[in-house]
Amino acid sequence: MPIVLMFMLATTITPFIFIHLKKTTLAIVQTALLVGMWLYFFEAMFDIAPAPFSFLWFLFYGSLVISEAGWIMLIIDIVKSGEKPNNRSSYQ
Repeated sequence: MPIVLMFMLATTITPFIFIHLKKTTLAIVQTALLVGMWLYFFEAMFDIAPAPFSFLWFLFYGSLVISEAGWIMLIIDIVKSGEKPNNRSSYQ
């Protein structure tokens, strides 16, 4: 269960990543998915387990999948924006 909470906390930060990457549509979609994700989590923790392939189930896993895509997009953006070394001056 702690691993799931770690992924859920990382997923909760993802709309801010999308805003940083100027992907406002994805930020809005991820925010809506976050509501369903947390509802599913609280329903599973404090009530009986929700049915598989239910609406909240799709929101939960959809949020996690889009979150991982967002983190990968952030890593790619960080690598692309990194300063390229000047090969001539580094060897002299």
